[in-house]
Amino acid sequence: MFFPKDFRWGTATAAHQVEGNNTNNDWWQWEQQAGAILEDARSGRACDWWENAEVDLDAAAEMGTNAHRLSLEWSRIEPEPSTFADEVLARYREILQGLHDRGMEPMVTLHHFSNPLWLVEKGDFSSSIVIDYFQRYTAKVVDALGDLVPHWITINEPMVYVVMRYIEEVFPPPAETGWSAAMRALHNLLRCHAAAYHTIKEKQPQAQVSVAKNMIAFDARPGGTRLDRWWVDQLSWFFNDWWMQALTDGRLRLPLGRGRIEGLAGSYDFVGLNYYTRFYSRLFHRYEREWAPGAVVSDGDYGEVYPAGLFRVIKHARRYQKPIYITENGVPDQADRLRPSFLLTHLREVWRAVNFNWPIMGYYHWSLVDNFEWDRGWTQRFGLIALDRDTQEREWRQSAHLYSEICHSRSISSDMAERFAPELLPILFPG
Repeated sequence: MFFPKDFRWGTATAAHQVEGNNTNNDWWQWEQQAGAILEDARSGRACDWWENAEVDLDAAAEMGTNAHRLSLEWSRIEPEPSTFADEVLARYREILQGLHDRGMEPMVTLHHFSNPLWLVEKGDFSSSIVIDYFQRYTAKVVDALGDLVPHWITINEPMVYVVMRYIEEVFPPPAETGWSAAMRALHNLLRCHAAAYHTIKEKQPQAQVSVAKNMIAFDARPGGTRLDRWWVDQLSWFFNDWWMQALTDGRLRLPLGRGRIEGLAGSYDFVGLNYYTRFYSRLFHRYEREWAPGAVVSDGDYGEVYPAGLFRVIKHARRYQKPIYITENGVPDQADRLRPSFLLTHLREVWRAVNFNWPIMGYYHWSLVDNFEWDRGWTQRFGLIALDRDTQEREWRQSAHLYSEICHSRSISSDMAERFAPELLPILFPG
């Protein structure tokens, strides 16, 4: 199964999850409180990227990847309002140049879940004050780094961020939570995206800009009723489509309200698609962690391994008539018992889409190395490369060797299946 020569083979990381010692953001503050209650809840030194990112960049280059998605830590770049740290921007420039020197194309995310403490004190995304701050932060970053960045993500997983922070409160909660605060935050996130999009395009017209949109394959629970199926359609529309439709035509829709946001219509150049799992739901429930008989479930009851869902969300995303990048896809699997087959089966779905001539431009596996997984701390290991937190030693998992063969050959072969996941051979290559 061959992929195009210009296909991006990548991995993905986020600043707070890998850099270490991001002491000036809301996650670090929350970790010091939650760490006494939850197992492995402090990021600490993380993967030591702020000092030694090049260790993992060398591994990514050896693996054969030609792209990497990373994020910037706003609280490092602007430690106090209107105070920008030139030495921090210089370090990010060093990392980005290091990617280019190793033959990897950067994709850079401006906001990946974490906020400066000073912004939280001012109300962060619950307050419209954030829009000017985010626009100014974007302008500073693009001036300093833009010549090295062909692809920008303004905001990572806005719907996940709002649900987990304002509704479920498993992310560090703001001063005000609940539905009303969540709707204000969504409104301001859209305005921040529009401001950032036009700021980037004015300074760097050739750049491609979008968001990373998590999409879930929603299904009615087995044996569900007609009302369950109707509800799942509404849930899928709100979580998967509401945000993208607003970016397409600039219009607000219920439950957020009516009207338009200036500069929002058409403010994306590609679809950044994050896909992990399928969830079941029933009437008036968000989702349930109840799996069908025989379902393969990843570590910590994180989710069902459901490769067909990736094809489903790719097909769904075609309605936006833009190039598509799989900006995240991975599985928590410390023992590496699932990841080899996960890679082969999910990339087969990408290959299917490519062979329909759908515009799938690249695949960024989450993650390059084990990292701090937000509210789940260090209890979940997504890395192709295993990390010992205490010694910072790395070890390639078998899945890393498999992904390396895929990246170097730009293909999936029966030989790979036979060696890394022999149970898949009659499924992927019958006959």
